[in-house]
Amino acid sequence: MGHLARAVLVTALGAVPVLAALGVRADGTKVLLALELAGAEATEAWKGVLDSMVARGLGVPILCIVDGSGGLGRAIKEVWPRVSVQRCTVHKLRNLEAKAPKHLHEELRDDYRAFVYAESPAEVRAGHAKFLAKWEKLCPAVATSLREAGEDLLTFTKFPKEQWRSLRTTNVIERLNGEFRRRVKTQGSLPSEQAAVVLLFALVDQGVIRMRKMEGKDTMAEVLLAHGRHAA
Repeated sequence: MGHLARAVLVTALGAVPVLAALGVRADGTKVLLALELAGAEATEAWKGVLDSMVARGLGVPILCIVDGSGGLGRAIKEVWPRVSVQRCTVHKLRNLEAKAPKHLHEELRDDYRAFVYAESPAEVRAGHAKFLAKWEKLCPAVATSLREAGEDLLTFTKFPKEQWRSLRTTNVIERLNGEFRRRVKTQGSLPSEQAAVVLLFALVDQGVIRMRKMEGKDTMAEVLLAHGRHAA
């Protein structure tokens, strides 16, 4: 499994966009796989990141959890055309809010979370359909934006419920970014873009920044078996 999204590191030159990829091993351990400086989240940039990981020996993941970047989605289809994809539910909520008038945001969030955090796959899907029916009338742009994510927004329901919290979002990358900022706050901004990337790698590699194992790690064997894989 893997989480892919854009991170933002701070340097003396300002905010630097970085394409980031985290992998999850069979025991639930999270591993930083790639950090690449990029001027944009274009397909070519993301494909370069994926190709680099493949060249270093990364096999086809069971699931890619993504932030919704169109360039990333296209790159994944080129490199791993059959891999399952989960769109980050937090990023999609932000997209929906951008389509709705501010006075409807609280109602929108309540309706959205009602199905995203439902207790069973059937309840998630029923709530999703209910959301679409309501918001198609209330604010069609919101319904259109939700449909854009398609089935990729609900892929998490095909996995053990114990894993849902870890699979629904790319929050792990945002937390990594937040921890990095906290660690470097006392020394001010870094002198260059490359220095920011090298420092983040070092902080993770040396265990200064630690990533918790994914939720539901005890059900990984079940997932691997279902996909014809064996724990390494």
